[in-house]
Amino acid sequence: MFRSRELAQDDYGAPRAAAVALRSPAGFGTSSRPDPGNRLMQLKARHAQLGTILAKSDWAVDLADDIGSARWFRGLSTLAAISTLAIAMAPADNTLRSAPAMAIDAAAQDEFRSQMIQPMALGSDSGRRMGATSAVIPLASAPQRRAVQLTATLGQGDSFSRMLERAGLGAGDAAQVERMISGVASPSTFAPGTQVDITLGQPADGASTRPLEKLAFRARFDLDLSVSRSPAGLILTQHLIRVDTTPLRIRGTVGSGIFRSARASGAPIEAIQQYLQVIDQHLSLDTEVLPGDTFDMIVAYRRSANGESKVGELLYAGLERSGKPEAQLLRWGGEGQFFEASGMGSQRTGLLMPVVGHITSTFGARRHPILGYTRMHAGVDFGAPYGSAIYAVGDATVNFSGWHGGHGNYVRLNHGGGYATGYGHMSRIAVAAGTRVRAGQVIGYVGSTGLSTGPHLHYELYQNGVPVNPLSVRFTVSNQVDAAELAAFKKRLSALQQVPAGVAMASLAPRQAVVGTAAGREIDRLGD
Repeated sequence: MFRSRELAQDDYGAPRAAAVALRSPAGFGTSSRPDPGNRLMQLKARHAQLGTILAKSDWAVDLADDIGSARWFRGLSTLAAISTLAIAMAPADNTLRSAPAMAIDAAAQDEFRSQMIQPMALGSDSGRRMGATSAVIPLASAPQRRAVQLTATLGQGDSFSRMLERAGLGAGDAAQVERMISGVASPSTFAPGTQVDITLGQPADGASTRPLEKLAFRARFDLDLSVSRSPAGLILTQHLIRVDTTPLRIRGTVGSGIFRSARASGAPIEAIQQYLQVIDQHLSLDTEVLPGDTFDMIVAYRRSANGESKVGELLYAGLERSGKPEAQLLRWGGEGQFFEASGMGSQRTGLLMPVVGHITSTFGARRHPILGYTRMHAGVDFGAPYGSAIYAVGDATVNFSGWHGGHGNYVRLNHGGGYATGYGHMSRIAVAAGTRVRAGQVIGYVGSTGLSTGPHLHYELYQNGVPVNPLSVRFTVSNQVDAAELAAFKKRLSALQQVPAGVAMASLAPRQAVVGTAAGREIDRLGD
């Protein structure tokens, strides 16, 4: 019935206190005190058993494996169920109000409120809209401002009278003002964005709109208009502005870049852009404009007495090197084209280049870079930067302008006498079919359209419909004009070249009179 347990020994090997374990035989009651060791073993066994069950059930799986299988969706369901349970058991975020630390009566609340920093617009010191009390007495009529000043802006496609009505004028005043202004300047010529300063008076009793008291705006660069009310009605007044039209001339030395040099000389950006476009059509900005050259540009320019200025179109573009002109380009004729002064009234014979560039492929049989087999190359290829200007090699009529298969964007010119030229792979075409072009006129820009491996110009020459080598034909370009037109051209060129540089940049605004004429040093006048 009894069984001895192993005895613990002390440090010297002697048995410690004897311990006897009572073992209950089968059929007898167990001890009233549970064994902690057995309890722990039982918990571990149950935990292992639960783990075995979960492992066999295969509900908790690695979602990175077997994506899309039935096992993967079973694991996804387990994750969704656990997440839903966690969200459902999450504690609620309820605000619990607590009692103030001290009791505050009405007098204390009013004192605190008077010391707050809050908006003053909707309720004095509290910042809240207050309800009316018995102390509030309603007004019989609300007072109105004697005059209202505002600014109206003319929109795109808007009419002048409709703009005035939106600003608050009555239909009668708006229509009358438009009729008065139309007698001086057409409202349709007013630029969108024109601002009109308006002053409205106090409305009459029972009137819903205010009468016009005063109106003023800039009608043109040289004209201000104003409308005011007098006892006799509305009166229109014109204020002419003194305007000077002396062209603006800017000269300077080319440094590291012509754009920066021109800006440093005070040239407007609009003038520089026009100058570069014109010069680029006759000279290469990369290779033929060098540091130390002198640029010369003249643009139409208007300046008014109130200090405003307006830049117009480019009139003259020049470039000098060592005191000698490299380019003298003058705008001439109704089409606004630029002509070289040295070539006006003369003729040139030679090989004219359609683009500023270098030859990359000559006329004759060659292996096509895209198709891969040898065939006839019926032209000459000129390598040039993308967007470079392409020029007509002679006076001609545009026979074709548009897409032309492997040529891409293509232009064909008929020069007469059985000669025609073709220009292919353009990025953009600048002429239309049926138009007349002159030698040196821009007809398009270098691109890489069609069967092309990079930006270049494919230039062709046809004689009686048969392609020939473009480098074997010399064109004669004639700029012969009658004596009267040549004299007018030279006179215009001489007049522009006599304009002093920078004279148009001086202000026309009247100077204020200088008070006092005492001479001497400033420090000597401090004691006066």
